[in-house]
Amino acid sequence: MSELVHLTSGGVSVVIDTTGARLLHWGAALDPVDLEALAASSTGAVTFSSFDAPRAFPLLAVEADGWSGAPALAWHRAGLHSAPLLRPTGWEASATSLRAEFADAEAEATVMLDLALDVDGVLTAQLSVTSTAADDAQPLDLLATRILLPIPAHATEVLDHTGRWTGERHPQRGALRHGAHLRQVRRGRGGHDAPYLTAVGTDGFGFRRGELWTAHVAWSGDVEVGVERLPEGAGVHGAVLGGGELLLPGEIRLGAGETYVSPRVHLTYGESGLDSVAARLHRMVRSFSAHPTTPRPLVLNTWEAVYFDHDPTRLLTLAEAAASVGVERFVLDDGWFRGRPDDRSGLGDWYIDDVKWPEGLRPLADHVHGLGMQFGLWFEPEMVNPVSDLATQHPEWVLEASPDSPTWRHQKVLDLANPAAAAHLLERIDGLVSEIGVDFIKWDHNRDLHAAVSPHTGRASVHAQTAAFYALLDALRERHPTLEIESCASGGARVDLGVLRRTQRVWASDSNDPVERQRIQRWTGTLIPPELVGSHVGPPIAETTHRAASLPFRMTTALFGHAGIEWDITRADEGEREALRRWAALYRELRPLLHSGVTVRSDEVDDQTLLHGVVAADGSRAVYAWVRLGTSVDGFTPRTRIPGLPAAQRYRLRMREDLGRVARHQVADPAWTDAGVEASGAFFETVGVPLPLLAPGAALLIEAVRV
Repeated sequence: MSELVHLTSGGVSVVIDTTGARLLHWGAALDPVDLEALAASSTGAVTFSSFDAPRAFPLLAVEADGWSGAPALAWHRAGLHSAPLLRPTGWEASATSLRAEFADAEAEATVMLDLALDVDGVLTAQLSVTSTAADDAQPLDLLATRILLPIPAHATEVLDHTGRWTGERHPQRGALRHGAHLRQVRRGRGGHDAPYLTAVGTDGFGFRRGELWTAHVAWSGDVEVGVERLPEGAGVHGAVLGGGELLLPGEIRLGAGETYVSPRVHLTYGESGLDSVAARLHRMVRSFSAHPTTPRPLVLNTWEAVYFDHDPTRLLTLAEAAASVGVERFVLDDGWFRGRPDDRSGLGDWYIDDVKWPEGLRPLADHVHGLGMQFGLWFEPEMVNPVSDLATQHPEWVLEASPDSPTWRHQKVLDLANPAAAAHLLERIDGLVSEIGVDFIKWDHNRDLHAAVSPHTGRASVHAQTAAFYALLDALRERHPTLEIESCASGGARVDLGVLRRTQRVWASDSNDPVERQRIQRWTGTLIPPELVGSHVGPPIAETTHRAASLPFRMTTALFGHAGIEWDITRADEGEREALRRWAALYRELRPLLHSGVTVRSDEVDDQTLLHGVVAADGSRAVYAWVRLGTSVDGFTPRTRIPGLPAAQRYRLRMREDLGRVARHQVADPAWTDAGVEASGAFFETVGVPLPLLAPGAALLIEAVRV
């Protein structure tokens, strides 16, 4: 008779058979009366050319269990004990959590698996491996620690993400075939092409339809994540989903009594499309202790306004212009420290440039504070230019396989696993935050890590570098509890739930082109709520794509995130400044909704339109953006479903053009737009209304208010 543990919360059930150390179910909530049937039907047929008993898929599947896919654990001691033989030694369960303990007596190792189902149904899994061998034994070399969960056979389609600089989080999808769909990140950060969120679901799943299972590895270094389907299945399941940290050779060697703790893997079930997954994940992220609790201030970042041209008078004028349109946080970007006329030198020398700033930065910070704004400052602590005092004085602090390792953006990586290097950075940043009065740090990371061998240890060091980065963030926040930090990495190359346990914002992309941003933010939002995603109004012609866009389109796009400006608005005319004032007022009006509600997205009417929005948690109100990116083959306005409103309640739908008249490609709007239309949430979700035919590169705000 099986001993079952039933974890259930937030409409999700996870059922484990402790007798066989198997996961029987992860998905929709089960009625407890059906658990006996679940256990009774948990083994399949005995098939030809196979084992003489039904195949099963254990909690920690390895080759010795008959699993021919990627194993949950791989290790060895000087080439021996390379086939883990795991036996359960203890179970500790509550209504929403399980700790399972295993031992391999031959390898002299123990493993602990922690599963926790949060209030909204997100399952978080983590592994710990401990060497129990004697002091004189060979170290336990870890090769892999993976969380692997079985998913049902009707999950037949896989989706994850790829991308490039200024084009992050581009979705890619296809049929789930035999073999492994495996994504390995070997960049020392997630990368612009990070898999981000890996989803496996029923055929044709979308934002509002389909059943699916997703995985995200909450780690800012090397990772692997994927799904594997074998002809023999995984017990009675169709495939296996999961991932973990990608470990480099020799990176984790456990001596007697030493323990490796894996990154968290967040596994989320969705009963009705990607939006149902995002809703669960957003609520989890909002529960993080580092999550901001104050309204997200409207930002002006100086990068695309001045680049490296730091003239105090010009920047004081820009700060005044920012305050005049309603900006609440002024961020001074790269170029403020000594030896930094461009990106070829000075990085790592965190001392204020007394040529550019003869009085230091305190007068600027004081002026910004006096205008009622917070003051932010750019750093890139993990990097160093070879042409810098730091690199000259401490070549042993550079993380590289050899001195002739190539530069990237004229820079190399600083070895944070070297305690002296980490202590130096903490001292410099801590001192500058106190000396200047810094409220916010834009923390950049502008290159991948390749052949990251620490001269301090002589070993592969991506794991140690990532852990040291987290420790540095933690130490700064301990010293400055109100300091906020943004994770930027040449745009959106380090966006994950590991860094967001320590930071208050991510920069989604270096592209401020609203056409690109609409797509980037749409998919960034599958994992991260909008209040954490920096989104800025750029100049009339985008710096990265050289595409022109109207001011209303740029402002509407930036509204659906942590909004800001990245534009020299001293050159804006009075009409543009007045439009920015209206936008700032609208942002302050809507941010309580945008930054606490439920993000929803309609499955596209066609490939050039998007409809996305946020519905208040209590269902009282919603705001949407109806977006046209380009022209479509169709030249009519079909009914478009308006998602997310509670079905039984009634709403009035109306257009809002607070930001200026939105360009149309039509003679007249649908008649209902004159006075609005009232209907039930069910009507709007299932039937919908025809929307205006917008011109390419336009976005229209739509508001729904409960009546």
